[in-house]
Amino acid sequence: MSCDTSNESLLQRVWDGERITSAEARVLYDLPLYELGFLANRRRLLAKKDAYQGRGNEIITYQIDRNINYTNVCCVGCKFCAFYRTEKDPDAYVITFDQMDQKIEETLALGGSQILLQGGHHPKLTLQWYLDLLNHIKTKYPQVNIHGFSPSEFIHFSKVFKRPVEELIPMFVKAGLGSIPGGGAEILSDRVRQKVAPRKAKTDEWLGVMDIAHRQGLNTSATMMFGHVETVEERIEHLERVRAQQDKTHGFTAFIAWTYQAENTQLKAPMVGGHEYLRMQALNRIYLDNFPNIQSSWVTQGPLIGQTALQFGANDLGSIMIEENVVSQAGASFRMEVADMEHLIRQLGYEPHKRDNWYHLLN
Repeated sequence: MSCDTSNESLLQRVWDGERITSAEARVLYDLPLYELGFLANRRRLLAKKDAYQGRGNEIITYQIDRNINYTNVCCVGCKFCAFYRTEKDPDAYVITFDQMDQKIEETLALGGSQILLQGGHHPKLTLQWYLDLLNHIKTKYPQVNIHGFSPSEFIHFSKVFKRPVEELIPMFVKAGLGSIPGGGAEILSDRVRQKVAPRKAKTDEWLGVMDIAHRQGLNTSATMMFGHVETVEERIEHLERVRAQQDKTHGFTAFIAWTYQAENTQLKAPMVGGHEYLRMQALNRIYLDNFPNIQSSWVTQGPLIGQTALQFGANDLGSIMIEENVVSQAGASFRMEVADMEHLIRQLGYEPHKRDNWYHLLN
């Protein structure tokens, strides 16, 4: 613990598992990294002590799934994205059902149980195309959870199809949707969103989709992409917004944060390294006291930082990411197999366990 007695009361409250304010989070952010990590690990132990039949402290989970981007055509043009294309670009695509089948079968052969289905904001795909795609997948592969369509996509659907999100989500669920990913959150501050993605869903719209999904019984994840034009205070604002939403609906299964990758994008910013990533990972765990799971993001920082994050508050190592197209287009190219993940987890003295989207153990 710190020898700075001015923070002693705050540090004790963090140690005891009490909720902190935004102002207190800003104080914690400036702690020495080792101390912040120590506190975050303590919060992980408190959060997981009753999980998995009393063995939550010993278990680190991971998942086998595939990130399938059904199209790279997008009319939004986010400045941080190197993946999107216009309809006229020679490498623009929309996935075929046969291509989808091939990707799912490869995923099943590797022990996967889920696909993460996201894409660009295509201006011309019809509502029926999306429903047919979901129905095709769920009919042919009923054992696969479709974790699909971020809030930003649903806001796009609502505008293009002229239907409220309250109507669209049940239609997608009936066709086969199982849960919603937290993509498109970036930083939940409209000042930031106006700078990096002015045509994308605003903060209240993103949170509104999550609120509707949770109230209709659909679980979702929450995310944050940081390290571009935002301030530390805006990162904390982001955490406050998702924590407040979780207080209302308790529908988020996990929080995942990763660092911005600038290669091949319009938005130029200094690259955020492992030190800053671990600092935010620790703060995420401490602040998000109502989130059952905090996921490590090794895809942007690499396996070793991903492993270290398990000692900075994370209890999950994420997915082996059989396929990843968006971040890799921006310069990140890390890859891991199941054996790699289990080795990293065991090196820290934990038990590796495969899980599903709802954090039920599968082995």
